[in-house]
Amino acid sequence: MKRIKPMAAVLLATFAAGGNAVAAPDLKVALIAGKTGPLEAYAKETETGFMMGLEYLLGPKMAINGRKLTVIVKDDQGKPDLGRTLLAEAYGDDQVDIAVGTTSSGSALAMLPVAKEYKKVLVVEPAVADEITGAKRNKYIFRSGRSSMQDALAAASTLKNGSVAFLAQDYAFGRDAIKAGKQALQTTGSKASVVHEEYAPAATTDFTAPTQRLFDALKDKPQPRVLAIVWAGPNPMNKIADMKPERYGISLAPGGNILPIMKTWKAYAGTEGTTHYYYGFPKNKMNDWLVAEHMKRFKAPPDMFTAGGMAAASAVVAALQKAPSGNGDQMAAAMEGMTFDTPKGAMTFRKEDHQALQSMYHFRIKKIQQNEWDLLELVREIPAGDLPLPVTNKR
Repeated sequence: MKRIKPMAAVLLATFAAGGNAVAAPDLKVALIAGKTGPLEAYAKETETGFMMGLEYLLGPKMAINGRKLTVIVKDDQGKPDLGRTLLAEAYGDDQVDIAVGTTSSGSALAMLPVAKEYKKVLVVEPAVADEITGAKRNKYIFRSGRSSMQDALAAASTLKNGSVAFLAQDYAFGRDAIKAGKQALQTTGSKASVVHEEYAPAATTDFTAPTQRLFDALKDKPQPRVLAIVWAGPNPMNKIADMKPERYGISLAPGGNILPIMKTWKAYAGTEGTTHYYYGFPKNKMNDWLVAEHMKRFKAPPDMFTAGGMAAASAVVAALQKAPSGNGDQMAAAMEGMTFDTPKGAMTFRKEDHQALQSMYHFRIKKIQQNEWDLLELVREIPAGDLPLPVTNKR
């Protein structure tokens, strides 16, 4: 007697003989961002960059190896509880293969255990808290964005000696950044002394009192005297500059900010700082495309979080190409040590903590600006190899 083939085998043979094939299911990615709330501008830039990145990498078909890629966008409003809920919804109900998010560090930290619970990869962009790839991380967490320590190491590399005081917002981002700043000075071997830390509420509009305390702390200390400003959202540099720090020999050192904020710094030409992206600095094919297309579509160059969104898209595409099954363990293994292209150039997820190693930039505010977006000149690109980023996670 002839054995009867199982029905599945018969169907497969039939489809093969007829030249047909069962369509593979769509690949799904969730993008979670704080699209309403204080970081709305950052979130919208991230979404724009993410979608443009997929377009650049995948073309109009938006497919990887013949499988259509679907993006599900969710707004966590910068709220940790909502971020946690939305990620669980994405993994559980929406059955996404991989997720990206989010804007707020508080929300991102709340999401980390969810990725571990569902055994699915989460690419963190653009939240910067060091704990994300440090003490709180797990095997499913990868960050394409930079960390607070990478910001701090870039800034510290420009300060060899003298005195520094910090101004930051009085919440997790600000305190994490200043902690990193102090550690970075030690790590880079800087002889600069930290003489004061000032924390102000995020909603502060009158900076007179905190600025005077910073001036008083710095004015008699060894030169150079630097007031480092670490601030998310509307930056207080103009208000601080109006109080004339130069009368005490104090220089301001702002971190890079979004373009609408930096446009207001024109009066402070010559001031130096560090940033993780400015559209005119990187010279590569991906950034050239991003700048040209963004100018064409939005009449303005891409901003730092736009570039970050594109970097996250590149990481997602590379991960799905390496592990198309969507299995989180396989994907996490494939992503360790993975190098992927971004508007800043190639980045690599470090095996030890899954932080993307990347260049940073030392800038100077231009004295002669050719147009409204011609804001910064490059002092030096700081390669990843010059940023001794410590490994702080417990594997």
